[in-house]
Amino acid sequence: MKSTTSRRSTSASTSASKVAAPDAVRAYIERASEPARTRLQTLRAAIRAVAPSAVERIAYGMPTWHQGENLIHIAAFAHHVGVYPGPAAIVAFADELAGFATSKGAIRIPHDRALPVALIRRIVRWRVAQVVATSSPAKGATRGATRAVSRRRD
Repeated sequence: MKSTTSRRSTSASTSASKVAAPDAVRAYIERASEPARTRLQTLRAAIRAVAPSAVERIAYGMPTWHQGENLIHIAAFAHHVGVYPGPAAIVAFADELAGFATSKGAIRIPHDRALPVALIRRIVRWRVAQVVATSSPAKGATRGATRAVSRRRD
């Protein structure tokens, strides 16, 4: 019975955080120390401008913009801000990211470097286009038709 109670409280807090997602993102940014706070505010404004339909929320403990799938995450650290557009974006923008530390799906922007806002905007635009392309109605219709044919064979 004790575990049921803890599950309920966890799910209640999860539901509450989903309802107030933009507030949670704002709170995350406000809790960050300078200069990360200002840099996160700048990134947030840039992302919102380029992906106005994306839903702001906290995922993996980071501010996240979701539009059918996670587009991008940002995070504050003592010596850098992290930008997480996913591995395909890192590959697609490899030449422009050459001056930054990157890993499979992450970009590390040190606080002593200028924030590449224009590049982040291009990456977010690219991610939105990528998500739209992979979730096109024609693809969904084809998959649905294939499933319907498969069901008839069974």
